Amino acid sequence: MSRAARGERETADRLHSAAIHLLRRVRRNDAQTGVPAAQLSALSVLMGGPRTLGELASAEQVRPPTMSKLVTEMVSAGLLRRTGDPEDARVVRVDMTTKGRRLLAKGRELRIADIERRLRAQGPQGVAAVAGAVDVIERMLKE
Repeated sequence: MSRAARGERETADRLHSAAIHLLRRVRRNDAQTGVPAAQLSALSVLMGGPRTLGELASAEQVRPPTMSKLVTEMVSAGLLRRTGDPEDARVVRVDMTTKGRRLLAKGRELRIADIERRLRAQGPQGVAAVAGAVDVIERMLKE
């Protein structure tokens, strides 16, 4: 393996670890929303619009019965609503309610504020370096 390839591999490994650890740290704020992390995660999937239970279960990498139980809890809490599919009466879709959208926005704001605090502690040069890295990551995600 070339020196450049080793450097790319090491950077990829470090980025993987850092991204996971940063997300885990800022997720500690999720408790302030008053709902479990699994519910916030399901809500985030629904940002793209209504999904069937199967689609939601697949996106969250859980079995359909697990997702069905979670959705039932979220409907009871007023975070989701079930709707029928106009083309197939057997299909049930779930979508966020206004309350669910507000809760998801609150969770996102808490995470962003935590990251902002951590960035501020790095000073202007650190912020600029992270901004440059984010530009690269966003380009990578478009590939």
